[in-house]
Amino acid sequence: MTHEKRPYRMKRRAELEARTRLQITESAVALHGTLGPAHTSISAIAEHAGVRRSTVYRHFPDETALFAACSSHWRAANPVPDLARWKVVEQPDERLRAALEELYAHYRRTERMRENILRDEASMPLITKTLSGYRRYLAAAADVLMRGRGLRGGAAKRVRAAVGHALAFTTWQSLAREQGLEDRHAADLMCRLVASAAASPEATRR
Repeated sequence: MTHEKRPYRMKRRAELEARTRLQITESAVALHGTLGPAHTSISAIAEHAGVRRSTVYRHFPDETALFAACSSHWRAANPVPDLARWKVVEQPDERLRAALEELYAHYRRTERMRENILRDEASMPLITKTLSGYRRYLAAAADVLMRGRGLRGGAAKRVRAAVGHALAFTTWQSLAREQGLEDRHAADLMCRLVASAAASPEATRR
């Protein structure tokens, strides 16, 4: 091999390795979205990606490494709504409605994967670590949606609970799938729930 050809071949090999790694990652994402991570074997991923099991292990030596790559790839392709867009809406009830309509549209696009991940969490502890980021996001979203409400004591606790319930994926899924509501109607119903909690006779404002 000439000195000139060596860098080219090394670059070409690196490109092929990167492509293979991406194929494996995308195959894992696809199978997690259809079967769920708990029901996705390394053999199935290898077959879907068109590689050997040993190739999968060469790129991802254990389940944790593969799941981390899969999760990172999926989140990049399906980002959650940006909380900064909600913060600029000054009126709390308008902010809540805008947030829920955007979040529910996101849930509709990502429903199959979220359903599988939540279902398989009990049998795959490593999923809990991945979901911790999503749960922190929901807590931060609730903080944003509580701003400007001026509630205290029990009233604040009730409204916070109602907001948290409204933000949950399982709430959207129940309203949209089990009850057949359109996303905007589901959002409207949850806005009414929050308003009802805030208007409780015991509620006091600062």
